[in-house]
Amino acid sequence: MSAVSLQRHYARSATGYCEFGEKFNCDIVNRSAYSTLEGIPVAAIGVAGYAALFVLASFLKSRQETPNRLLGSAIAGLGFALYLTYVEAYVLSTWCILCLSSLGLISLISVLATAVKLRTARA
Repeated sequence: MSAVSLQRHYARSATGYCEFGEKFNCDIVNRSAYSTLEGIPVAAIGVAGYAALFVLASFLKSRQETPNRLLGSAIAGLGFALYLTYVEAYVLSTWCILCLSSLGLISLISVLATAVKLRTARA
């Protein structure tokens, strides 16, 4: 989702599959002033964040510190996604389906990271 949003950030043409009137339009969100942070596209930050979570969960899972790092990273990603959702709702007044899907994904990852942390704390 973040990779598609990143592609749409730089696209010059309109996105037909993600436009459902004025209230649901990924292009408005992905090309707004809030779509970058210090010149870096927010979607690129998402791609990097999901890649880091993947590396932690897949390749570094046997390390003792991984559950804490995974949970911390997931909660940070969730906080950032919630901030962006606030911007969509109260500043732009436009929703991005890709962004909402990403919010759902990072929410699920946060729940799973919490479960991993709790399970390792009991062991």
